[in-house]
Amino acid sequence: METKEVKFSGFKMNGFLALFLFLFVWAGLTAWCFTVGETLFYALGGVMVLLWIILNCGYMQLEPNEARAMVFFGKYKGTFKETGFFWVNPFMDKKKLSLRARNLDVEPIKVNDKIGNPILIGLVLVWRLKDTYKAMFEIDAQTMASTGDGKSANVGNAVANRMNAFENFVKIQSDAALRQVAGQYAYDDNETATNELTLRSGGEEINEQLEQKLNERLAMAGMEVLEARINYLAYAPEIAAVMLRRQQASAIISAREKIVEGAVSMVHMALDKLSKEEIVELDEEKKAAMVSNLLVVLCADEAAQPVLNTGTLNH
Repeated sequence: METKEVKFSGFKMNGFLALFLFLFVWAGLTAWCFTVGETLFYALGGVMVLLWIILNCGYMQLEPNEARAMVFFGKYKGTFKETGFFWVNPFMDKKKLSLRARNLDVEPIKVNDKIGNPILIGLVLVWRLKDTYKAMFEIDAQTMASTGDGKSANVGNAVANRMNAFENFVKIQSDAALRQVAGQYAYDDNETATNELTLRSGGEEINEQLEQKLNERLAMAGMEVLEARINYLAYAPEIAAVMLRRQQASAIISAREKIVEGAVSMVHMALDKLSKEEIVELDEEKKAAMVSNLLVVLCADEAAQPVLNTGTLNH
């Protein structure tokens, strides 16, 4: 992702050094001007007081994984990321941003899968700001972050509102990416080839594709997705009962296939044993009757009721 962010290279001073200069040196000179007792020095002292108030607006403090987008009368001057206490040009607009990772739990939305079945799907993702220039100036986050009267109440609220605006942007794009990915795959493999990827069986591969689609959409806003995972997947309520019966039928059919396969194997083994050990000699008609009886016993849902033959094999 091409970045437009540049490092702030303007003048900066250690905040504690600036505090010492303004509180003691500047304040001392200002007090001296008022003690001279002449009109010129009174005027100079007044100017110095005004400048002292303006210069005090240049302080700023940054914690780890925080940044300041520096704007000088509408012109972007770079991004300040050094942690600590600093003093810069007081006329510089210092827009505070958080670079920390944030969680977003996207509520399940209704989409149609590849086959057209309505499903509910949701995801959880971890994202953060990567390019402060794009985040601040490529999308209209500042207008979205403003309060009802168009002015931020304070710095803390301004940062929170700005990050909430970014999060809202991520949420909307996440919905679009989730719809796109969900529409490319079927919910499960009931109506697809067994080797085809589905939402239920995709696992990490589906999550990786979702993460890729999200990063493509969020690149323009200077954001990146660190992790994206589907955390909710179900049929929509209107077809959930039908699909449940269908899954039950598929399970019954699969179980029956296994039972029949095992029964045929057991019948074959029984006939081979009887023939090899010469226990009894059976003609084709008797073999057919024996196969029929064994299959009924082995494949029946309930225990078979035996009928004892007290005569000979032929009666």
